[in-house]
Parts: sequence; structure tokens; C-alpha cells
Amino acid sequence: MKLYSRSQIVLVVASLAVAALGVGFGLGTRFPSGARSPAIGSLPGDSASGGSSAGGLSAGGATAQLALQASPSNQAIARTVDLGPAYSVEEQQNIDVYGRLNDAVVNITTEIVAVNWFMEPVPQDGGSGSGSIIDSRGYVLTNNHVVKGAYKLYVNLANGSRYEAKVVGTDPESDIAVIKFTPPKGLSLGTIPFGDSSNLKVGQRVLAIGNPFGLERTLTVGIVSGLGRPVQEDNATILRDMIQTDASINPGNSGGPLLNTRGEMIGINTMIYSPSGGSVGVGFAIPVATAKRIVPQLIKDGKVTRGSIEIEGVQLFPELIDYMRQNGYTVPVEKGLLVSQAQRGGNADRAGIRGGTTAVRYGRSVFYVGGDIITSVDGAPVGSLAEFYAALEDNKPGDRVAVELWRNGKKLSVEVPLVQQRGEPTTTN
Repeated sequence: MKLYSRSQIVLVVASLAVAALGVGFGLGTRFPSGARSPAIGSLPGDSASGGSSAGGLSAGGATAQLALQASPSNQAIARTVDLGPAYSVEEQQNIDVYGRLNDAVVNITTEIVAVNWFMEPVPQDGGSGSGSIIDSRGYVLTNNHVVKGAYKLYVNLANGSRYEAKVVGTDPESDIAVIKFTPPKGLSLGTIPFGDSSNLKVGQRVLAIGNPFGLERTLTVGIVSGLGRPVQEDNATILRDMIQTDASINPGNSGGPLLNTRGEMIGINTMIYSPSGGSVGVGFAIPVATAKRIVPQLIKDGKVTRGSIEIEGVQLFPELIDYMRQNGYTVPVEKGLLVSQAQRGGNADRAGIRGGTTAVRYGRSVFYVGGDIITSVDGAPVGSLAEFYAALEDNKPGDRVAVELWRNGKKLSVEVPLVQQRGEPTTTN
């Protein structure tokens, strides 16, 4: 029999105690009370897992997950499972704006009158566009070119119903129109709220809702690509301060709203620049500030009353400039509006603006040379009749505007009190 010293016995006992504590700690932390250790590599339902005790967790991972979700103590965890796909903040904003406002965007279709082979007037399908319901009584804001020349108008709502509409007022100079339909009793209409276009920034995200190619209530997203763009719509109309956007705009989008991420209208989608006829990422919208100024007048009077300068103007062109210079007239500029005549006793005449004195013929037109050449009105450069109109677009009768002009090689400035517009000045070229 081997004898052990007292110190050896103490050392052995201490080692055994430390080992026992380590094993107990490992078992206590790895396995909850009443649970079995799973067999390594076992599958759900495999006999190697040792089954499951009543109320305990199975060794199988899938079964254990189901038990975890069903456990009353883990209800909070279970509620976080299977809530559907997650959306980014931007996606959620897009979804929210479309969900709230798409019902307030209408599809506008028109009928026009054509002439058949027997020279008889016959109705036929016209164009189509979009519009925003701005009043629950059935007022719809759209583009003038959407309803221009229409014999009949129809408004198609999101619920599939169709109503005949009438034109309330149009303003070709801003390409804005208001039409109205009568909703049936009990039908509650959603509306598009007006926002603010005065503080837009390039890079700001915007959304467009419309009906491109007849595909109703389509959402496209982009940014503000540019601000203050002048866009010439035709020979006599320049739309000023347009919003440029890369949000996809196509035929049929005209008249629909351009929205900020709060769902407020900041513009009216109007046109695209496209060599091919489809969207190439250069679209234009009329700022909502223009609509807010014009719409009340259209609803009240059916038209917009603007201030006017009573002249007959001729846009300068190379042949005219050469002729004038060859005949002793001083023409210090290449662009401007030649005053052919200032209406006798009119506001331009009273302000000292002078018309021409020598009649000339150009093609079938007769006008006068030797008068003042206007180059600026109300701070806006004027090189054409369209720019002359555009400079007066946001002025009303009674306003006083500064007119810069050249006379005999000298630059002058006069102030003209505007009068109510009576008709368009005549033009040549």
C-alpha cells in the first residue's frame, strides 16, 4: 500500500474539485434545464436525436424554430418574423405618394371634328393626356394643348368611370387649362394639393404620375435636372421658368402632376425634348407658382387678363438688319424687336416709344423702319415676339414695367404703365 503525504492529498482533492466545477459550469450554460444535448449531425425527426421530451425543444433545427415561435415567452420574437419584404425609405415614400394620390390623377380623352371625303364634318378620336383633380367639385388642371381644338372632353377616373367634361378656361400663353366634370352624388374625389416651386433645388427627387401611351396612372421617379429653363412652344409662345426633370415623361403624361416627396404638386408635366418621340430623360414641367397665379382667373373669368404694351413689333432678322444699315439706319444690336408702329395715344406712345417712319415691303408684309428697337422688358431680354409676350406674362393691367430700347445708336430706358391686352401685336418672320 502506497502512502501519500498530506500535501499530495490536498493537491489531488483541489484538482478534482476544479475539474468538477468546470464540467458543471459547461453543462449549465450550454443546455437549459430539462433539455437534452442534441446529437451532432442529427436531422429533424432522426432517431439519433433522441426525440424530444414533453414541452421541450427537439434536437432538429426546423422543429426547434417552430417551437420557439409558438412559445408564449417568445411572442415578441415571433411577431418580427414574416412581415413581408423590407422597403428603403425612398421606396416607402414612393409607395406612399402613389397610394395617396394616384386616384386624383385622371386620364383625359378628346374628340375632334374632322372632314370626310364628302366635305362633311364628322367626329373622331382626338388625343389624350393627364390631369390633376384640384377641387372635389370636379375641377381638373391640365395643359391647354391637351384640350385645344376638342369637340368633346372625357375624364376617366381610377375606378373606371367616365364623365363628359367641359372647358372652364384656357391660357395658351402659359399652356394651362382648367376643365370640369360633375361627379355623381356620393362620390368623394381625392385632390392633388398645391406645393411650392419657389425653393426647388437641382438634385431634388420628384415623382410624376400620368397616363403615358394610355397606360393609366403610371408612376415615374427622377430628380430636378434644371431650373428656370425657357422653352419655346411655338413661334409666338415661350414658356418661362420651366422645371427640367429626368423623371420619364412620354406622350399622354402631359397635364399630369410633378410631385415632391411629400405628395405636393410642384409642377405640371408639359413636354419632352426627344429626337425619337420617346422619353430620353429631358422633360419639362410648368412650375406650380404659375398655376397658382392663373387658375383662379381661369375659374372666375375663363381667361387670363394680362398687361399689354400697345405696339406693332417686327422681330429683327439678318435681311432686315442689312437693309436698314445699307440705308443709313443705325442698328447696334443683332437681336431685338423693331417698333413698326406705336398706337397713337396708346401707352407706348405716351411713354415716348417711337414707331418707324419709312414703309418697306418684305414678302407680303408691309411695316415701317426707323423706329425704336426694344431689347428688354421688365428686366427680361427681348429678341423675338415670343420673348416679348413672355416678359409680360406675369404682369397685369396697371403694372409699370421698364422698357430698354435703342434709338439712333443710343440706349434709353422708359417706364410704361400696362393696359389690358386687346390683341396680339403683329409680327413679320
